[in-house]
Amino acid sequence: MAFNSNSGFMYLLALGVIVFVIAQSSYFLYRAIKQAKVMGMTSDTIKRTIKSSAVFTIAPAVSILLGVISLSKFLGLPLPWIRLSILGAITYELTAAASAAASVGVSVSEQIKDPVVFSTIAWVMTIGIIPSVILIPLFLKKIQSGLESVKKKDEKWGELFVTAIFLGMISAFLGVVFADIREGLKGFIPIFVLLSSAAIMIICGLLLKKYKLRWLQDYALPFSILGAMGFAILITRVIV
Repeated sequence: MAFNSNSGFMYLLALGVIVFVIAQSSYFLYRAIKQAKVMGMTSDTIKRTIKSSAVFTIAPAVSILLGVISLSKFLGLPLPWIRLSILGAITYELTAAASAAASVGVSVSEQIKDPVVFSTIAWVMTIGIIPSVILIPLFLKKIQSGLESVKKKDEKWGELFVTAIFLGMISAFLGVVFADIREGLKGFIPIFVLLSSAAIMIICGLLLKKYKLRWLQDYALPFSILGAMGFAILITRVIV
């Protein structure tokens, strides 16, 4: 029987994980409401808090949905659905999957039908994220204390240090963008898409600053992703 990443078994696995996540979230919501009442919060305040929190989850959810759609092109729907519904992020998942696929000589432009390749990609994505799950609970407090210590000694240097760490993290992903520039104009497509996304983000920032559109702060990322995806489709058809 041919391997199918969209098989019924994979959907059952995904459904089981999603049901568990929803049940866990519902349990903590119930406990939070119960504790809020013990603390003396009124029902109206609790309802307003739940509604406002639900609204602010829409923007991240859109980004996650876009990530699932992007990964489903070559990994099928169930695996990206599982990954991005728990702790994954498109910036990591796509990079890890593409790197794993490249290591075994497979392109991510088409559906993967080899179970060995699919398993390899899944293992790389999973093992690669495990250190963050372990390191954050064990060392986050110490890392934060260290950063606070640096800021207390020299506030300006502390801000520069944090900014440098952030830029270093972003730079790690830029290698993928510039990886194919030797292929001619086609290799510059990722760079053009990156610039278009940055331009959209800048426009959102200017609108936020000038017109005080606070809601735009939560939706700037989805807008930049959607805009860049649309631009990517357009420019790929023109160049390729």
